[in-house]
Amino acid sequence: MRAGIPAGGDAYVLHPTAPSVEEYVRLRAVSGLSPRTPEQAGPAVANSWAFCHVRDAAGQAVAMGRILGDGGWYFHVADIATDPAHQRRGLGRRVMTWLLAQVDERAPADPYVTLMADEPGRPLYRSLGFVETAPHSLGMVLRR
Repeated sequence: MRAGIPAGGDAYVLHPTAPSVEEYVRLRAVSGLSPRTPEQAGPAVANSWAFCHVRDAAGQAVAMGRILGDGGWYFHVADIATDPAHQRRGLGRRVMTWLLAQVDERAPADPYVTLMADEPGRPLYRSLGFVETAPHSLGMVLRR
């Protein structure tokens, strides 16, 4: 599927842009990601290195993903989310494929691409070439 154009009879269209703040907040919530406020979502939507989302035939945002990065060597995949009513249709793979193509096309050689893999997404990420780093690396968080 090309960005902005459905493939054949496909009812889904990938857009190479961020969804609206409201759609971002909704997709995070319905897909099981931790909830975020519009105040938190605004900068995420505005300041990502790459962002795409998928709309269904009715025009509703039903999947999304983004990359945070410095544009040099470090890129982090985040917010891979699909509305449960639209899961198991390859939308997560489409989002990931588009995002990784952006790294291939726009980043300098030898980028370092990371993500935090929740259990449901691990088979997809593995199929795209991601490997576990533990015990060499361990994801950590600072809660405030």
